[in-house]
Amino acid sequence: MSDDVTGLLGHRHASAARPLLGLTVLVVEDSRYASEAMRLLCLRSGARIRRADCLRSAHRHLQTYRPSVVIVDLGLPDGSGADLIEAVKKLGQAMPAVLGTSGDIGMETVAYAAGADGFLPKPVESLALFQQAVLAVLPQGERPIGVTVAKDDHINPDPIALRDDLNHMAEVLSQARDPASLGYVAQFLSGVARSAHDEDLENAAAALVQAGGASDAQISRLSVMVNDRIDAGSLI
Repeated sequence: MSDDVTGLLGHRHASAARPLLGLTVLVVEDSRYASEAMRLLCLRSGARIRRADCLRSAHRHLQTYRPSVVIVDLGLPDGSGADLIEAVKKLGQAMPAVLGTSGDIGMETVAYAAGADGFLPKPVESLALFQQAVLAVLPQGERPIGVTVAKDDHINPDPIALRDDLNHMAEVLSQARDPASLGYVAQFLSGVARSAHDEDLENAAAALVQAGGASDAQISRLSVMVNDRIDAGSLI
């Protein structure tokens, strides 16, 4: 028996090599490094990918087309990804499947409370786990029959995307002093550092909003760490 399988939609021919073939995934993610990881995972799985980097951009996408799956980062620059999840789940019959994602495992509860069908903890590096998570939230009739996911493999995003994220945070840190801006910096950098397996930077970012607020010394220390990594060209 061939490993090519035709779903209920005539154009969808999934296979063990590309179990997500025929699907379109909208990734709502402000980190270029995390987006690059998602791009590689979709490419390896056969899915098409579109990207929005904020809530406003995501809503524009959804006004013009309907993806098969929406993957929503819970922390976005213009608001909470939970609000977008709630909006997507109100789209009616054309409603896509929705996965929430975050580097903070505590946000899983928030994602499900908003109506998400599943949750992807960051960093998302495993091809098999990514494919399993997406297939699990598809409507029953859209899941390919008899197709198993790929053997486990890990993807490695382009370090240039990581440097872009760090440059962006260096600029924000040079101006941010209000709690909302610093909270966003802490969330963004914590996720990026976790994806890059940089524990020191992750801890420094998390400490930014602990104990009632950030001091000038904490902000300065984090800025130095970010710029050191930019100069080094890598977090690793």
